Amino acid sequence: MTASTSPRALAVYDGSGIDGGLYSRVVGWADAAPYWLDQLIKVWSAVGLGLFAVLMVLAWWRARGAGASVMARVLASPLIVVLAYVVNSGFKSVVEEVRPCAQLGVRGTLEACPGAGDWSFPSNHTVIAFAAATALWFADRRLGRIAAIAAVLMGASRVWVGVHYPHDVLVGATVGVLVAIPLALAAGRAAPLVDRARAGALRPLLGAGAVVTTGGPSPLEAQRR
Repeated sequence: MTASTSPRALAVYDGSGIDGGLYSRVVGWADAAPYWLDQLIKVWSAVGLGLFAVLMVLAWWRARGAGASVMARVLASPLIVVLAYVVNSGFKSVVEEVRPCAQLGVRGTLEACPGAGDWSFPSNHTVIAFAAATALWFADRRLGRIAAIAAVLMGASRVWVGVHYPHDVLVGATVGVLVAIPLALAAGRAAPLVDRARAGALRPLLGAGAVVTTGGPSPLEAQRR
C-alpha cells in the first residue's frame, strides 16, 4: 500500500525522495547477484541479531575475571538494547514512513514486504545491532570490534533484502549509538553493586573479578582495551 492510496495518506511519510534512487539501485544489485550470496544475506538479515546475544554471553564470561565496572557494563548491555529499541519505536510511531518496497511498488524483494502499518523509519534491526555493538565496545573492546562489523553488515543487509531505505539504516545506527553511549558510561558506576554481589551468593555467576596488582592492569583488563 502506498501513501497515495492509504486512507491515512496525510499521516504517513514518503521517504523515497531522500534516497529512493539509491534504494532501487541496491535492490537491483541484489536481483543480479548470485543466488548463494542473496540467500546468505537473507539469512543473516533474518537471524543475525542472535550473534549479538552470543557476543554478550561471551562478554559476560570474559568479565568474570575483570573489574566490577566491566561486569556492570556487560550486565547492562541487554537493558541498553531494550531501551534503544523502545526509543526507536517512538520514532517509528511519530514518523510513520511507508516501507520502500510498498512506496515504490517493488516486487520480488528478498524479504517479503511488510504490511501496512509496519513502518520503515528508523530500522529496528539496525538500532538493536548498533546499540549492542556500542554497549559491548565499552565493556570489551575485542568483542566490540566484532560487534561493530556485524552491525554494519546488519544495516546494509536490511537495504539489500529490500525492506529499508538507506536513510532508515543510517538514522537507526545513529539512534542506537546515541542511546547506548551515555547508558554504557553510566552503567560503569554500578561497580560497587557488582562488588557486593561478588561477595555474596552471586559470586559463581559474576566471578572473582580482576586481581589487583601494583604493576598496572591485569592481563584480562589489558585485553579489553
